[in-house]
Amino acid sequence: MALHDYYLGLPQWQHPVWEGGCLAGGGTALQRYARQFSSVEGNTTFYGLPKPDTVKRWRDETPDDFRFCFKFHQDLSHRSALEVANPKVAEQFEVLEPLADKIGLLNLQLPKSFNSEGIEYIHRFLLALPKAFNYSVEVRHPEFFAKGDEERAFNQMLLETGVNRVMFDTRPIFAVTAMDSATLDAQQKKPKVPLHVLATGQHPQVRFISTMQWQESDRYLDQWVTKVLQWIDEGRVPYLFFHTPDCAEAPELAARFVDKLKEAKPSVQGATPELLASEQSSLF
Repeated sequence: MALHDYYLGLPQWQHPVWEGGCLAGGGTALQRYARQFSSVEGNTTFYGLPKPDTVKRWRDETPDDFRFCFKFHQDLSHRSALEVANPKVAEQFEVLEPLADKIGLLNLQLPKSFNSEGIEYIHRFLLALPKAFNYSVEVRHPEFFAKGDEERAFNQMLLETGVNRVMFDTRPIFAVTAMDSATLDAQQKKPKVPLHVLATGQHPQVRFISTMQWQESDRYLDQWVTKVLQWIDEGRVPYLFFHTPDCAEAPELAARFVDKLKEAKPSVQGATPELLASEQSSLF
């Protein structure tokens, strides 16, 4: 059950820059992070499953209303043609079981080479998953962004299953010429695909990446404020994750969004970086 109107977070809960800055204070890095943000992208499970003691520690270090959004292991999404019988599926759910009440979305991130011929594989995989959780799918092949029959079939499949299509907004990062290594690295690794805004489930997932000059992102953030409030009015509970090329100032970018969202609708509840937001409001 959703405890917020929306959930907000970053792609990680720890960064060397944050320890002496915006997320400084007592406790572990996750505890400090969870005091201000209501969710986080769990990229760690894409590369390897955590130990049981680690999962229990994550559970104990976060409040009841915090939500993890873990990715499916790459053995499932990139190496096994989405075989539902792969033991990694059951293993991942078993390992994460202590966090079951704190899982917001489980994300299937597919490689750029995965095209529309695999829609039926996605469909079969999703139908076999436990119904107690919410899921999202991120695709990167150009066919899924061409507004043709292939994309329509993909979107229809997600609508029928209630699974959320991930929206990755990389417009800011590809609108600039890379002048630093972090921006160049982001441009090489992030998907350069059109932004198609469509809620196919109850929990639209947005991944937003700004430039290093995140203060220049206002026009993009304003568009997302409008869309997020529309989703909330429709009874949806979106998940929003904010990136900068090196993530050093991702908390400030996210706080800027919260500031703008609360300005548009003060009653909306989702995250609590009030200190950061109040500091940012004085800069604009």
